[in-house]
Amino acid sequence: MKLAEYKKIGRIGYIKLHRPELDLQAVRNLIDSFKQSMANKDICVVFTSSRENFAVGEDLKYAYELITNPEKQSQAYDEVSNFQELTSLMREHPGIIIVGYRGWVIGGGFELTLFCDFRIAASNTKIWLPELDVGMFFSNASTKALAWLIGASKAKELMILGKQIDAKKALEYGIVNKICEPNELDKECRKMAKRIVQKSPFALTLAKRLINAGPEITFDEAMYREMRAMIACGNTEEARLRIETFLNKSKSKN
Repeated sequence: MKLAEYKKIGRIGYIKLHRPELDLQAVRNLIDSFKQSMANKDICVVFTSSRENFAVGEDLKYAYELITNPEKQSQAYDEVSNFQELTSLMREHPGIIIVGYRGWVIGGGFELTLFCDFRIAASNTKIWLPELDVGMFFSNASTKALAWLIGASKAKELMILGKQIDAKKALEYGIVNKICEPNELDKECRKMAKRIVQKSPFALTLAKRLINAGPEITFDEAMYREMRAMIACGNTEEARLRIETFLNKSKSKN
């Protein structure tokens, strides 16, 4: 059985993780799933787990052995590079990625979701980054991504102090966009995805790209890119049809 599976329904891709421990096989299955999604041009991706806990990172004993055993150094690099390849795929995916948390979301299991576009948490969600407590470190550009997402001060609470937070605190910090009951999680993720795919796919891709580039570009560069994006969108046949539909609806209301 694959540890992560992908399926496409309409314009939405669904990726489900079947084991919370993120070993090399699970990560490679996720890489394959996101590559399939990109090849299928999914406008939106819903990323969830079939288990009680979303993801609990790597097995610590296994990770420690890889790092400290000279004979397994190449395997250790392979593990980290695969993890980082997955993160890059998620960041570069032109579609909008929604992740649904439930139960524990620990270490690398949380880090790999930092480049998702929306996060919905079941009310039983608990987030914990224990890396520094066990003498390990972060990966996947999470030191940059988390600080960008919630600010350096709160990122340090989670990463340096190892503070555990629940769904309500995650919402307060700006990590998650919404909280729901555990049995409503899949429904809420689908609901958001269906709302997203009603929008222009081309404009969605440009919006994601420009928002993600925000911390790395100047104000003037952002304005220039937005101007080019506006013209590019306006020159599409889809924009013409959508504007005509919008104007006709407005006339009918008057």
